[in-house]
Amino acid sequence: MPMNCDIVTQERLVFSGEVDYVSLPGLEGRMGILPNHSSLLTSIDYGEVMIRKDGEEQYFAVGGGFAEVQPKQVIILADSAEQADEIDLDRAQQARESALKAMEEGVTEDSPMRYMEIQRSLQKARIRIDVSRRRTGRRPRSIPGAPRQSEE
Repeated sequence: MPMNCDIVTQERLVFSGEVDYVSLPGLEGRMGILPNHSSLLTSIDYGEVMIRKDGEEQYFAVGGGFAEVQPKQVIILADSAEQADEIDLDRAQQARESALKAMEEGVTEDSPMRYMEIQRSLQKARIRIDVSRRRTGRRPRSIPGAPRQSEE
């Protein structure tokens, strides 16, 4: 029995469809959601959202937000979200290099706020790189506690 899942940003609907399983980055760690899950409203962190339908997995990079879980529905209201196929890997790698360079040059020493901005940029770039690499055919990593579909 699938559940509906929507991934939404302020700008657009990133994904909408029926899924068998959702894994998302909670502030306290990864969270797995199956149909008939208890109602829940939670903050989500920067990270990877994975959805599974009929054994097929799709990956999304999200930049924080909230998730509302109902027994037959998951709504992810993300500050930013991109499906793996939408991510420009070269641009993400350039953003990562720029953030690392700024940290190495000590640009952040005088301003804790600037340091936090650069840290977030670095974190976002790393997540986008990881999620983008999912589309290259690299075997997805197993998520502890997530049910696996039997192979036929």
